[in-house]
Amino acid sequence: MAHDGQDLHMKPTLIPDLLALTGAALEPLDQLLEAARASVKDMVSSDGRVSGKLIEENQVAAHGLSWLATYVYSLRQMQKWAEKLQGEGKFGEMEQLLHQIGFGEYLWQVYGGIQMNQGEIIRLQDLGLNQDAQRALMVPAVMTLCEQGNSQAARTRLVQLMEEQAGSTMFGASGLEEELEMIRDQFRRYAVEKVEPHAHEWHLKDELIPMEVIEELAEMGVFGLTIPEEYGGFGLSKASMVVVSEELSRGYIGVGSLGTRSEIAAELILCGGTEEQKANWLPKLSSAEILPTAVFTEPNTGSDLGSLRTRAVKDENGDYKITGNKTWITHAARTHVMTLLARTDPDTTDHRGLSMFLAEKTPATDEHPFPTEGMTGGEIEVLGYRGMKEYELGFDNFHVKQENLLGGEENKGFKQLMETFESARIQTAARAIGVAQSALDIAMQYAQERKQFGKSLINFPRVSGKLAMMAVEIMIARQLTYFSAWEKDHGHRCDLEAGMAKLLGARVAWAAADNGLQIHGGNGFAMEYKISRVLCDARILNIFEGAAEIQAQVIARRLLG
Repeated sequence: MAHDGQDLHMKPTLIPDLLALTGAALEPLDQLLEAARASVKDMVSSDGRVSGKLIEENQVAAHGLSWLATYVYSLRQMQKWAEKLQGEGKFGEMEQLLHQIGFGEYLWQVYGGIQMNQGEIIRLQDLGLNQDAQRALMVPAVMTLCEQGNSQAARTRLVQLMEEQAGSTMFGASGLEEELEMIRDQFRRYAVEKVEPHAHEWHLKDELIPMEVIEELAEMGVFGLTIPEEYGGFGLSKASMVVVSEELSRGYIGVGSLGTRSEIAAELILCGGTEEQKANWLPKLSSAEILPTAVFTEPNTGSDLGSLRTRAVKDENGDYKITGNKTWITHAARTHVMTLLARTDPDTTDHRGLSMFLAEKTPATDEHPFPTEGMTGGEIEVLGYRGMKEYELGFDNFHVKQENLLGGEENKGFKQLMETFESARIQTAARAIGVAQSALDIAMQYAQERKQFGKSLINFPRVSGKLAMMAVEIMIARQLTYFSAWEKDHGHRCDLEAGMAKLLGARVAWAAADNGLQIHGGNGFAMEYKISRVLCDARILNIFEGAAEIQAQVIARRLLG
C-alpha cells in the first residue's frame, strides 16, 4: 500500500487491464477458500461428522472461515457488477477505482488478516493453512492488485471524483435496473425532505417517529411493498425492499426500520399462515391499518431463542393464555398485533414445542402505554436506534384467540420463524448500507467545510483516505446485498448469502460511523453533531437480527455441512 507523502506520479492511478486482473484473482481465492474449508472441517469433525462441540471449541477458526468466505463471495459479486457495467458502457473512472481499491484491499486482508471486528483479526494460519497454501494465493494478478490496487493515488483520485459528484444519490453506478433506481430516487427525495431535517431532534429528544411519517410511508406503499397484490400489497421484489430500506435508513435508521416488523409479520403469515389468516391480516398490514411488532426475545435467552420459557396454555374454550416475559421489543407500545413466540409443549426445552401467535393488543394511549389486560411493559433507554423505542414486556394470562395460532397448528413456531430469516437479514443489511452512506454523507460534507492549517480537511490524505474506503466498502456491501435479494427473488435458497451480507454490512456501517466521527474530531463527540447519532445507530447493527458472532456461527455451519 502506498504511504502518505509518497510520489503519487510514480505509477498510473488506474491499473491497466483491471477486469482481467480481478477476474484472474478469483480462481486462487476460490482455491484458498476450499483449502480453508477442508482444513477447518478436519478440525471440527469427529468420526467423519461435523461436531457442534468441536465447532464451539474451534470457534475462532470456524468464524474465521465465515469471514474468509464472505470476502470471497463479496469479490465475486464485485466482479459481476464490474463486468455488467463494462458491458453496458457504464464502467467509468469512479467505478473502476471502487473496484480496484476494493480488490486491492480485500486481497491484502485475506493474505495478511481479516478484521472480524476492531480487536479480532483472523489470519490464514488460524484456519490451519500452512505457508505453502498461503503463498499459493499470490499469483501475479493478485500480487499486482495488492501492490497497486489500494494506493494513495487511487484513494485521492476517487475522492476528487466524489467531490465533483457531491449531491449525487450515490457514488458509483449501482448496477440495478432503471425501475429500482426510480424507486431509490423517490425515497431519497422523501428522506431528504421529510426525515433528515428532523431525525437528529427525534433522536436527541428520544421521541417516537410521528404518526404523520408512518401515514405518509403507508401511502407510498412501504408496508405492503412485497406483499402480493391479491392480499392488498404491491407485489414488488425483495430488491425493491432493499432499495427502500437503504434510502430510508440513510435518512434515519428508525424510519428505515418501520417496515421491518411489517416485513417479518407478512413473511410469517405468507409462509406459515392459513388462507383465512392471509386474507385477514395481510391487507391490514399492507395499508398500515394495523402496525405489528415482533415479540421473540426473552431476558435470559438472547440469541438462544430455542430455550425461551414464555408459556401458552389452552383454556377451556380452546383459546390460549400467555404467561412470561419478553425483552428488547421494538415499537411495542403503539402497535396493534404481536408476532409472539411461546412454548405450547411444556415437555420440551428446545426449539421443538414453540408456537407462533398473532396476538392482538390495544395500542398505547397517552395515559397508558399498555392498556390491554394481562400485559404490562416498561421502556428500555437506549444509546441509539431510537424513534420506535424498546420495551420489556410482561404477560400474565394474556388472552390470544385460538384462530390466531399461526397456521392453526402448534409446535411449528421456530420453523415458521426460520423461514423469515433470509428476508430479515437482507433487509437488515440494507439498513446497514443506509447508515454507512449517511455517515459518508455527513463526514464528507464536514471534511469539505472544516478548515485546519489553512485548507479543508478533505485535502489531508488520512482524511480523504477514510472517505475513499467508506465509499469502497459501501459498494462492496451493496453488491453482496443486492445479490442476496436477487437470489431470494428468484426462489433460490440464500440464507448463506443473506447472512454474509448482514455480517459484512454491519461491520461496514460501524467502520463508516467511527471514521466519520474521527473526521469530526472533538466536534464528533458533541451530541449536537449528527455523526454522534449515526455512531450510536450503527452500533446496534452488529447485535440485532443475529449478533455478528451468531451470524458467523450460522454461516460456518452451512459452509461445513
